[in-house]
This record gives sequence, C-alpha cells and structure tokens, in this order.
Amino acid sequence: MTRVVVTRVVPDAALAELAPLGDLWVSGEDRALAPAELHDAVRGADAVVTMLHDRVDDAFLDAAGPGLRVVANVAVGYDNVDVEACRRRGVVVTNTPGVLVDATADLAFALLLGVTRRVREGDALLRDRTPWSWSMSFMLGTGLQGRRLGVVGYGRIGQAVARRALAFGMSVAYTARHEVTGPAAPPAVRLPLGELLATSGVVSLHCPLTPATRHLLDRDALRSMRRDAFLVNTSRGPVVDEAALAEALREGWIAGAGLDVFEHEPAVHPGLLDAPNVLLTPHLGSATHETREAMAVLAARNVSDVLGGRPARTPVT
Repeated sequence: MTRVVVTRVVPDAALAELAPLGDLWVSGEDRALAPAELHDAVRGADAVVTMLHDRVDDAFLDAAGPGLRVVANVAVGYDNVDVEACRRRGVVVTNTPGVLVDATADLAFALLLGVTRRVREGDALLRDRTPWSWSMSFMLGTGLQGRRLGVVGYGRIGQAVARRALAFGMSVAYTARHEVTGPAAPPAVRLPLGELLATSGVVSLHCPLTPATRHLLDRDALRSMRRDAFLVNTSRGPVVDEAALAEALREGWIAGAGLDVFEHEPAVHPGLLDAPNVLLTPHLGSATHETREAMAVLAARNVSDVLGGRPARTPVT
C-alpha cells in the first residue's frame, strides 16, 4: 500500500486530499521532529510532506528508501532540501509558490510601517505605564512618501511589496538577475546591488537562500546603506549577517530594521533583542489561516499528482 508521511500537523483540508492516497501517517507532535525521529517516520514512504525545518538530505533519503517518489515542501523556499540528491534518486521535489504572495507582502509592509512609525516602542511605553504627554517632538518617526524602496529579488513577493510601496507614494528600484518587464510588473528601475543599497531609504529582501545570497548583506553591505535607511527581511535569515546587523543598529549605520526571519532560527541574536530600533516577528510571513491552508493543500495536490503519474503542479526545477 502507498505510504504518505506528513511530518507535522497540517490543516484538515490538506489531510482530506491525502487520505484517499493510501496509508497516511501524520506526526502527532506539533513540533519539528529531531533528525532521528524524522528518519524513523519516513521509512518506507512513497511521499513525504515536509516543513521548512525538515532537512531532506542523503541521510533522509537513505532512511526513506528507494520507494520515495515525491517530497512536497510546505514553503516557497527549499534551502532545507538537497534538490540535487533528490534528482539523482528520481525523487520529485515541490514547493508552494504563489499562494503566500499577498500574506508575505502584507507582513513585510507591516514591519516597515511598524519600525518607521515606532509602533513597538509606543506600545511598550503605554504597557509599561510610562507617563507621557503629546508634544510636537514626541516619538517622531519617518514617513515613506518620496522615499525609494529597494527590492532585492524581484519575484512575485518582491513585486507585491513594490505595489504596496507605490500606493504609499514611494518609488521602487530592484536588483535581480534579469530585467523584469511586462504589463503586470510594477514600474521600477533595475540597479546593481551596490547602487540600490546606497540610494534606497528602505531595502526589502525577497531573494532565496543560496550559497550566493548567504550573508549577502554583510558588514560592508550594511555600512554602504544610508544612515536613515531601514532594512526589512521576510526571505530567509542567513541572507543577513545577524551579528553585523546588530552592530549596524547599535552604531547607527542604518536607522532600523524589521525582521521576520533569523540566521539561527528560532534563536535570535541578543544584540537584536536588545535594540530599540528593530521590530521582530517569529516567521509569520505566511501566517494567516487562509494562506497556511492553501500552502498545505497545494503540497497535498502535488503529492496526489506525482503518485497518480501526473506532472507536479509546482515542481522545483
């Protein structure tokens, strides 16, 4: 009988898609499985629905055995999957692009508004019952109108953030491997990364994590940004050198940051936790009821397609 493994609790709508496919095993622990637990769970599997914290490597594939046909990753990013190792063994890898575009773009802009308008500081002041009174200079923030948004990685999410920025009166620049054109693309100018960092009032990261993008924003890159600039990261934590960012915020190389992802997630650099000019959220980019269900259902349908002998809907190529 076909065996389908789901490594963590997912919405019921996804389980309804998977149940008819055969013997369905779902982890009863709503937590990341330790490597040994994960390898035990996937033994003999024909299909595995994985999460972004599950490491799919040779050890995982050895544990699953030769019958494994598809790994459906419930995420857009797939830096947790050794795609080449899967390819060598004939295992199809899928991800969940498209369905989380708006949710992630909304959160990126929420972080931007929150840090530029000092929302966390104001909330903390009131909750701490600190005496206050209105004045012309009280808790001044930064407006967005007329500032440049620099988008690093101009895919669907980056373009969705750009549309929101244009609605707020910002201009948009982006850096990407290729020119992005067409009627659906928001108006923007393509710049080399160095020029984008040096001229943007806000830099928003939307690139995948690859060897080329790991620590893309290192100490030198952060020092090249404007002192009144803000950094937003809703892509992957290791794109930013977290220790260098903590130094940048402490020393005033940049004005502030909004971060949803972290280099050693779930740990956060203590220098970021102590910084007043950073807004932090625990990887909430896709965290709406509608989006998480849509992601899980898409992963389940990819499994159904591959096991049914059909092409996957969203294969990683």
